[in-house]
Amino acid sequence: MNSKLFSKDFTLVVIGQIISLFGNATIRFVLPLYLLNLTGSSALYGTVTACAFIPAILLSPVGGIVADRVNKRNIMVLLDFFTAMVILAFSILMNGINLIFLLTVTLMLLYGIAGAYQPSVQASIPALVTQDNFMVANSIINTISSLAALAGPVLGGILYSAYGLMPILQVCMVCFAASAVMEIFIKIPCQKQDVKGGILKAAGADLAESIRFIRKEKPALGKALFVICGINLFLSAMILVALPYLVTEVLNLEASQANRLYGFAEGVLAAGGLTGGISAGVFAGKLTIHKSDILIAACAVCVFPISASLILFSSGMINYIVITVCCFIIMVFSTIFTVQMMSFVQRETPQALIGKVIAVMLTVSMCAQPLGNAFYGVLFEICKGFEFVVILFSGTASLIIAISARNIFRGFSE
Repeated sequence: MNSKLFSKDFTLVVIGQIISLFGNATIRFVLPLYLLNLTGSSALYGTVTACAFIPAILLSPVGGIVADRVNKRNIMVLLDFFTAMVILAFSILMNGINLIFLLTVTLMLLYGIAGAYQPSVQASIPALVTQDNFMVANSIINTISSLAALAGPVLGGILYSAYGLMPILQVCMVCFAASAVMEIFIKIPCQKQDVKGGILKAAGADLAESIRFIRKEKPALGKALFVICGINLFLSAMILVALPYLVTEVLNLEASQANRLYGFAEGVLAAGGLTGGISAGVFAGKLTIHKSDILIAACAVCVFPISASLILFSSGMINYIVITVCCFIIMVFSTIFTVQMMSFVQRETPQALIGKVIAVMLTVSMCAQPLGNAFYGVLFEICKGFEFVVILFSGTASLIIAISARNIFRGFSE
């Protein structure tokens, strides 16, 4: 392993992530927005995005198991090529079959690919950098993700408002194909593991081993996982559903302007993630995992001004500014928390288990996301005209989780 952080292979992983995540951020922004523009229904939007998470939940543990047994580079290359083919198929079929069905299936495939892809990326970090560089490497990967998410929605919003859906699909296809080609040249050390009793039996044994590790050997990971599930259910899902719904359907904004502003809002979210990722790297030596509950509490507190703004102001632009500023701050703190947690998992987990353990944690935490998406989609539909109540509920529930998590994180060791 190269002791230098930016070795050739880690640099190629980073560049491949920039290209791939740019396309991913753009397509995930445009397709749900396209659905919301067609139907105007927050319930349908929440249901479709909830369904999209199901394959990610199912395939994430598969991705972790495969990542520990197969060369991680090959997984990245294959999945990026497959993503380009999925977008191509959508482009061909979008005028021929039921569009809502096609959008749902396409989003399910894209989220499923991401669920299988992410464990390979995270599990490759310990194979490419030294333990002393884990925090900084994770910070870089999160920063790249946020940078791509910053550019993707902003450009997607501009192109979608000006030219429609098709040019965006074409750009995304090129991004994923280019990323796949670049990743061919990455060399990631691969320690092959024996497959005993067939693939299915080996997969079951791997999954059981990772669950046992989390429950028995490192119960701190299991406790943290419950906290993450709670935040995904009550806070992350609310933002995911509320942001497009409020900006494009509730605030007093002209339709094409609303689409552009939603794109900029997604860009501001990504800028918050970028700021949080950079901050986590810069202050890596000062951040401590056992005070992570403070970060969660800060995220929860930032929800309340959104609710207050919807009560106090009728101006769509004032509400939009408050929403985007608060979401920016939430993303800063949540990204720092994510980097801390991922570094903690990588440090506490043996190399042979790291892909599987990350996959299990991602899978369990993602289970809360579709439930939250569907829940908030229906809740916003029921509370039309009183959206501030839904947001107030989200902030209160998240703050309660942060307070309850205090003793859990204080018990962690550095």
